Amino acid sequence: MTQEVESEMLQLEEQRASLTEVDVRGPDGRPPGLDGSAPDGDEEVALESPEKTSYLKACEALHVVPASHYLRHMKDAELNMMHRGLGPQGTRALAVPLATNTSILRLNLRDNAMEGLGGAAIAKMLTENIYIAEVDVSNNNLGDHGASAFGGMLEETGYLKSLNLSENGFTNVAAKPLGQALVVNSELLHLDLSRNALGERSGHILGYSLSENTRLRSLSLAWNSIRGRGAVMLANGLAANMFLKSVDLSSNGFGKEAAAALGQALKDNYVLEELNVSNNLIHTEGAIHFATGLKVNRTIKSLNISRNPIQNAGCYGILKSIRDNPDSAIEDLDFSGIPVSQDFEDLHARVKGIHSALTVHHGGRFGTLKAFP
Repeated sequence: MTQEVESEMLQLEEQRASLTEVDVRGPDGRPPGLDGSAPDGDEEVALESPEKTSYLKACEALHVVPASHYLRHMKDAELNMMHRGLGPQGTRALAVPLATNTSILRLNLRDNAMEGLGGAAIAKMLTENIYIAEVDVSNNNLGDHGASAFGGMLEETGYLKSLNLSENGFTNVAAKPLGQALVVNSELLHLDLSRNALGERSGHILGYSLSENTRLRSLSLAWNSIRGRGAVMLANGLAANMFLKSVDLSSNGFGKEAAAALGQALKDNYVLEELNVSNNLIHTEGAIHFATGLKVNRTIKSLNISRNPIQNAGCYGILKSIRDNPDSAIEDLDFSGIPVSQDFEDLHARVKGIHSALTVHHGGRFGTLKAFP
């Protein structure tokens, strides 16, 4: 979590505390327990809470078993409900009390088979709850229906700071509602759309969205299928975005044209600090485009271009560009899986004299990982 998000989360906790303080004394002025009432405690307080009552009624109406873990932790700042097998109906029931919950700031619902129906219920709940700031609904088979619901939620509400939508089977259909949301949402800082099925069309849509977004600080589109012109448009959007600091585009199959566009983005963008383009079918020619951008870039601290067929020549060209850029901020270069020559190692030794903080990883001469501090 970034320092910016930590600060905002602290403010939310303080606001919640000020809004939820209650007088817990009994009618006679004595503390609970002295007049025969239930003693104070999370489980006992929960027994009498309207939140618990609404949850139990929702479970009864939807014919699902209440999740005892939620009842025990509904007053915590963080609720971790991953791998609980909630299903669509169990998720719908849980969304009812969450809509009015003022305690939970971080919600993890990973791997609950909630599907589009359950995802829509959580998205609707988030339009009503102004306290939950971080949500993980990854690996839930939300599908494009769920993506549409979360896109609508992001257009409507401005309280969420971090959203993980990884592994949900999104296709190009999902890109439109999510892309529209990124254009208008001014609060979301972190978005994970990795391990979906977003393709070339999604690159066109999200590229435009990135060029218009003024709030995101980190974005993951790793393990999708954004290629061809879509990858180029995505890179162009990244070039125009002056707010993102960390971007993961690994395992998309970008290829030569997109690599050239990303090289240009490194020239134009003066905010981005971390870029992962590993495993993207980028060849030596593409690496040279990266080198051209890095020769003038002053903000990139970490570049992961590992497991691409850029060969020793590509690694050497990138390292040489850093040597020729006295203003380079680079601290970590990852060429893992790519064997290099002795000439490369000699150049690295010379570059260390200019950029002493630089760490370089590569595949050595036999494909084994090497790291040079």
